[in-house]
Amino acid sequence: MRILAAFTLAGALFAQAPQSSQAVPPADEVPLITADVDVVSILAAVRDKHNGLVSDLGKGDFTIMEDGKPQTIKYFTRETDLPLTIGLLIDVSRSQENVLDIERRAAAAFFTQVLQKKDEAFLISFGEESELLQDFTNSPRLLTNAMNGLKVSSGVGGLGPGPVPTLGGAAGTVLYDAIYLASNEKLKGEVGRKVIVVITDGVDEGSKLKIEDALEAAQKADTVIYSIDYSDASAYGGFSFGSLGGGYGALKRMSEETGGHVFEVDRKHTLDDVFKELQEEMRSQYSIGYTPINDVKDGSYRKLDIRVKDKTMKVQARKGYYAIKHEAK
Repeated sequence: MRILAAFTLAGALFAQAPQSSQAVPPADEVPLITADVDVVSILAAVRDKHNGLVSDLGKGDFTIMEDGKPQTIKYFTRETDLPLTIGLLIDVSRSQENVLDIERRAAAAFFTQVLQKKDEAFLISFGEESELLQDFTNSPRLLTNAMNGLKVSSGVGGLGPGPVPTLGGAAGTVLYDAIYLASNEKLKGEVGRKVIVVITDGVDEGSKLKIEDALEAAQKADTVIYSIDYSDASAYGGFSFGSLGGGYGALKRMSEETGGHVFEVDRKHTLDDVFKELQEEMRSQYSIGYTPINDVKDGSYRKLDIRVKDKTMKVQARKGYYAIKHEAK
């Protein structure tokens, strides 16, 4: 209840934005990625022993265990034509000042290449406060224009001018607050594939919420978090933040728990390279759906274990879900 109260204003402001009108595919075609626990939907990527993506598996290659009990797969598709909604979250704290231009250019190219007619994206910047720079749109041009407005967070604190204010005093880098808001206020009511792509050095300073709150919100929204660990060594005296014991562990936890993973940017692995790999992964996903044997909607967390027959392959999928009662609208 404290969390809900703290974000009443943010939720009200988000509510003023137009809701997404993505088309819903017929029920007999592909599983719907939905918050209703009647059908648990999972996005999975599979990698071989060389870390290459495997895209030619069938329904019979997969097994699903929920809380240790085998489940029967009801829906399965290798197609990636489900609607895709991307929330791009960009760290604009002082430590990222020197890399913002690179992020603008690479992200603009990414949206131009990845967004199809039925897809949508939105853009949030976060530093000492979170700000929605562009609401749901299918237009790479609008997203690019919004990215041109990226600037280092001013450090005003309090109720900032953006539509996603940070409540309370001045903060540092409100990473967890931004992920919570993107998940709970923007993605929770969407259908199709839902992805958060966060570009940051992993530092959180000043969030009102904890990493557990951000992670739970993403899981309840059926959202995959892809983290791009991008730090400017000059902001840390010539060292990468990771070498100083930075936020990589937090990024890894949030990504792996939701079915994503962490990409690292360095001199040999550029941000452009990362976005190309991310596109490839999203084109190679499997969409799997099943009706759980335990149909009690008690809000509990159910652990998932998804595997394939070939034990040399590794499945990348979320680790669990919350059995939440469907809310009638």
